[in-house]
Amino acid sequence: MLRLTSDVIAAACAVFMTTTATLAEPAIVYSVGGKFDGSFNESAFAGVKRFQDQGGDVREFELERDAQSLQALRNFASRGASPVVAIGFNQANALGQVAPNFPKTDFAIVDMVVDQPNVRSYVFKEHEGAYIGGLLAGMASKSGTIGFVGGMDIPIIQRFLCGYKQGGQAARADIRVLSNMTGDTPAAFADPVRGGELAIGQINQGADVIIQAAGGTGIGVLQAAADKGVLGMGTDSNQNGLHPGKVLTSIRKRVDNAVYDSFQAAKDGTFEPGIKVLGVADGGMDWVLDENNKDLITPDMKAAADAAVAAISDGTVKVHDVVTDGACPF
Repeated sequence: MLRLTSDVIAAACAVFMTTTATLAEPAIVYSVGGKFDGSFNESAFAGVKRFQDQGGDVREFELERDAQSLQALRNFASRGASPVVAIGFNQANALGQVAPNFPKTDFAIVDMVVDQPNVRSYVFKEHEGAYIGGLLAGMASKSGTIGFVGGMDIPIIQRFLCGYKQGGQAARADIRVLSNMTGDTPAAFADPVRGGELAIGQINQGADVIIQAAGGTGIGVLQAAADKGVLGMGTDSNQNGLHPGKVLTSIRKRVDNAVYDSFQAAKDGTFEPGIKVLGVADGGMDWVLDENNKDLITPDMKAAADAAVAAISDGTVKVHDVVTDGACPF
């Protein structure tokens, strides 16, 4: 018979503490499309990778369909992961159900607000980044017509479209902006074939710069633009390298910063629930200039974009937000 000596008890406690520490590692549930979608999810993965490169461990799950979200979030929470980070607005309902059942677990969500006392919600000022994109597109366009292909027709994407229009008009008052949404379900973010078709339709109407705000669907948009000899524009991740010399720039939504911030805050013991709003001034939205697009961005374009970033940051330029300011006036 095993005697519960002080040494045995101490050893058992050590094992329990080690197991508990291991279980407290963070977890992430990616949205539909996979972590290597080249766009929104991949930006989230960049935040995971940064944390891992600094010695952290992260559990990961990639949704194949939205219905898996509830079980994935619940499984991670029940196994002691914290924080559990949900990527995408489409996981808000599931997180709203799971979070109250695990009040001692920290959760975070990107791109939607979940009002629970243990959830940190990261939302972005997409319209501010889109303004920079529209400004550069308007300056680069030779035809005077630029395009926009969105994913699911939701307020976030409409916000992006309006900012893009406003930026385009800042470049030239007579700019023409063509726009299409891919669909009305989350599957609209994972249909590159349809994205390519919509882009070709806009090219046939004269668009010579087309931005995608469509997640994985946008890969098809950029491919079609490159194939047809017009300029594409990426979003979420840096997509300049997908078609070097044919992607004008990428308007990044720094999902990577939100993911890393949530993991690091939990590690430091400073994780707090609530809403974090990230815009141009906060480094939540930016544009990319690198070796792949440097020959496409003229000095005047760079100066104009940099000036716009400064003006948006200090409030000199106010970009219309359809979510809070009403219908787009452009």
